[in-house]
Amino acid sequence: MRGSVLSRNPLSCKHGGMEGDKDIIALLNEQLTAELTAINQYFLHAKMQQNWGFTRIAKHTRDESFDEMRHAERLTDRILFLEGLPNYQKIGTLRIGQNIVEQLEADLAVELEAVARLRPGIDLMRSRGDVTSARIFEDILADEEEHIDYLETELSLVQALGEQNYLQRLTESPGEDTTKPV
Repeated sequence: MRGSVLSRNPLSCKHGGMEGDKDIIALLNEQLTAELTAINQYFLHAKMQQNWGFTRIAKHTRDESFDEMRHAERLTDRILFLEGLPNYQKIGTLRIGQNIVEQLEADLAVELEAVARLRPGIDLMRSRGDVTSARIFEDILADEEEHIDYLETELSLVQALGEQNYLQRLTESPGEDTTKPV
């Protein structure tokens, strides 16, 4: 049975992947850590928002947490394909806002850091010929830029409307469909 799939060490993944560039695997893992951190931060923010009665923004924040989970899944798959080991033991510091505005600011900081990490990562991946990893980073970058736009818009609304008026628009009206975007 030598040489068959069954006789191979399952940890080496030689049968399904390809050996990847260690620098690229490190970048993928660095982004994975950021995604795992964001998942937790956004999910806790969503639960806090829901607890405070701000159901409309809570749903949006929860959806963002799930988007980050999908990013983590893609990164994990790619790291495994490149015969790396995804590091799920490392997580960054959560920035937990004590009110909606602090949460928006904390989430914006996470997204801006992601963009600053993703852009040079894309350049390195392309320069080393790893177009697939670069495309994954580009897809994540596009999502992060959309989230930045949303967060900046919400913070602009706080400035324009005042915090109390802004918060009022985040509460659910009786019979309102909270599945609609904010």
